[in-house]
Amino acid sequence: MAQKKKASHPSSKTLPKASTGIQGFDEITEGGLPRGRPTLVSGGAGSGKTLFGLQFLVRGATQYSEPGVLISFEESIPDLTKNVASLGFDLDRLVADKKLFVDHVSITRSELGETGEYDLDGLFIRIADAVQRVGARRVVLDTIEALFGELPNPGILRAEIRRLFNWLKQKGLTTVITAERDQPDRLTRHGIEEFVSDCVILLDHRIREEISTRRLRIVKYRGSTHGTNEYPFLIDDQGISVLPISSLGLDHDAPAERVSSGIARLDVMLGGKGFYRGSSILGSGTAGAGKTSIAAHFVDAACRRGERSLFFAFEESPRQIVRNMRSIGIDLEPWVRKGLLQFHAARPTYGGIEQVLLLTHKRISTFQPSVVVVDPVTNLLMVSTQNEVRSMLTRLVDFMKTRRITAIFTSLTAAGSGEGSEANVSSLMDTWLLLKNIEVGGERNRALYVLKSRGMEHSNQIREFVLTDDGLRLLDVYLGPEGVLTGSARVSQEGREKAAGTSRRQQLEGSRRELERKRQIFEARMTMLRAEFEMEEEQIKRSISESTLLDKELLQDRGQMVRSREADTSAYKKGPSAPAARKR
Repeated sequence: MAQKKKASHPSSKTLPKASTGIQGFDEITEGGLPRGRPTLVSGGAGSGKTLFGLQFLVRGATQYSEPGVLISFEESIPDLTKNVASLGFDLDRLVADKKLFVDHVSITRSELGETGEYDLDGLFIRIADAVQRVGARRVVLDTIEALFGELPNPGILRAEIRRLFNWLKQKGLTTVITAERDQPDRLTRHGIEEFVSDCVILLDHRIREEISTRRLRIVKYRGSTHGTNEYPFLIDDQGISVLPISSLGLDHDAPAERVSSGIARLDVMLGGKGFYRGSSILGSGTAGAGKTSIAAHFVDAACRRGERSLFFAFEESPRQIVRNMRSIGIDLEPWVRKGLLQFHAARPTYGGIEQVLLLTHKRISTFQPSVVVVDPVTNLLMVSTQNEVRSMLTRLVDFMKTRRITAIFTSLTAAGSGEGSEANVSSLMDTWLLLKNIEVGGERNRALYVLKSRGMEHSNQIREFVLTDDGLRLLDVYLGPEGVLTGSARVSQEGREKAAGTSRRQQLEGSRRELERKRQIFEARMTMLRAEFEMEEEQIKRSISESTLLDKELLQDRGQMVRSREADTSAYKKGPSAPAARKR
């Protein structure tokens, strides 16, 4: 058998508390209601007072092994049993298991006739007997007006109310007493109960701009610190859920893992690796800028990795989204069939801001996705103020970061608003993609740039993108004489530059041909000059050769002539040989 939870974990220095089991309430009260003391729960008709008390009893009996007693002064037991059966509370079974004792006390003027001897001893005996039967540690009295409504004497009224609270406190019973609030400047009808209670909780059900909202506020809590804000709460098929706005601390992890956006060139703009896992991404832009298409790319990429994705749509139905995304080559239907993708589509006006927040929490906790899309967050402004929407999204962002969920929020911006978000949530986001419609030359074209991306290097370029049959395609940055060009201006400039390029290529080709022609002429002239040179060289060499031969022949002829005349060759000699000749 599973071990029961403990109702509280008080230390010796803190006020002992009893956990209510109401989601969120124990968090803002740092443990629950004051143990062994009475708590007053005040509110108007339909605010949830009786349900608060019943949930306190049922959770105590089923989760914390603390039996309880319910004393109803207005509704009958069969009516109470039927009313809470829709919330999954089986009072009959709990009564049969002796975990609860339920009693209905009908009080009329004839039964309570006002006398000097009037007191609540009979009620005390009845409560004590019920507590003894089941060993109760928790008690709910619903409502105190029915008990004292017939007493016109304020002196007796004040004395008996004080005596009731003191008696419950002396018995060490953790008690919830409900009270009607019929005037906005008073917590209770008699204006006495809140002063003798150790803890006072105010429930409010208001209608603002035709939207129903519920708020809870802890008016006082003796001996304990507590949240002092107004907290939204919701009543659904599981009872009351309180949604603390700012109770989570900034202690979530910061994973270094990166996940693809599903658009390769966008990943390149984000340092080449995409988004950080567990980060929050805002895609803002005017209507038709392509916000949902970027979110669909991210969802498709996550499902291809085998990760679960949850898509909250506040404008379009799931079938409409699936159909529209097929036009750009993204088919989400297979992921829905495989159970990797779930849609939740509803107008925020169906239940107010607190119901949207609680529903997102429940869907995320149940489905356990890795990727969440909220499209668009600006629709939440239809049911609440900007501050409340920002508070709700702060809570949601922190909740998803603690679960390492990568989330994409789309936000509609007004035309001409520039770098802004109507929901004023850009500072909560890790990455901000701004999508713009650029009007040039009588046409509108889409452009994207990364306004910020914490912790990573990212591009500072404005990139045009087009929606094609193969998805969203980012184009290269194209600079013309007047700056970045898009659309037909880009095509026209590309055509002009292509024509200019063709003309330049033709001019270059003509220059190359002219150069080749001149080279051929030069080579022909060089060949002719070389031939002339070789001819002249041959003639000169022949002339030199003939002259040399003639000189040799002349020299030979002269020698022959000298020999034939037997001439004295000494005459041709010089130096000391001459005198020797004369001596002979």
